[in-house]
Amino acid sequence: MSKPFIVTNDTKIVRHKPIARVSHWFLVISFFMTMFTGVAFFFPDFAWLTEILGTPQIARAVHPFTGIIMFIAFIIMALIYWHHNIPEKNDIRWAKGIVEVLKGNEHAVADNGKYNLGQKLLFWTLILAMFTLLITGIIMWRQFFSHYFSIPVLRIAILLHSFSAFMLFTGILVHIYMAFWVKGSIRGMVEGWVTVRWAKKHHPRWYREEVLPEIEKHVVDKTKH
Repeated sequence: MSKPFIVTNDTKIVRHKPIARVSHWFLVISFFMTMFTGVAFFFPDFAWLTEILGTPQIARAVHPFTGIIMFIAFIIMALIYWHHNIPEKNDIRWAKGIVEVLKGNEHAVADNGKYNLGQKLLFWTLILAMFTLLITGIIMWRQFFSHYFSIPVLRIAILLHSFSAFMLFTGILVHIYMAFWVKGSIRGMVEGWVTVRWAKKHHPRWYREEVLPEIEKHVVDKTKH
């Protein structure tokens, strides 16, 4: 007879499935490749970054393609997680208790679902930045499309592309900082799991409404067999 399944605070639960994790790391790699080449084109002092890919010519040719890969990887993740990022009334409590959140007492002020308000705002900011970068990037793509547009349109595209790139870069920096700040978050994206303790502290409603029912279902199915 098999031993009963006991849930403890150290029990591992799935936070991110394989497809989300693979998309995330494709996004990370393509983001840095696109960022390094983009910064090199925008700021002459960083032109040496193009040597990462060999020559400036190669970097210029690769930049649009890594940007497209980045966009596709992000969209896959967005399709998986968009319904978890819809703002709701409970998010107001998180915003009002931001001081306690920064102190590490997030669980005391908000009953978060899978994502808190900060993560949701970042998600929609990245959505806006990604689509703007894609559209303006296509307009600016000299090899294939730029000759179809007038000079004023190209200038506006360059301005919006630069602003959106800055917005994306800032958002990603915040995301990286928060991932290191909230212990256990990086493991969730690398290995796919977090502990029950982590879920109860940072995303208690997600644990109650989505994770716990799955655990109970697993226990029932195991009992039947």
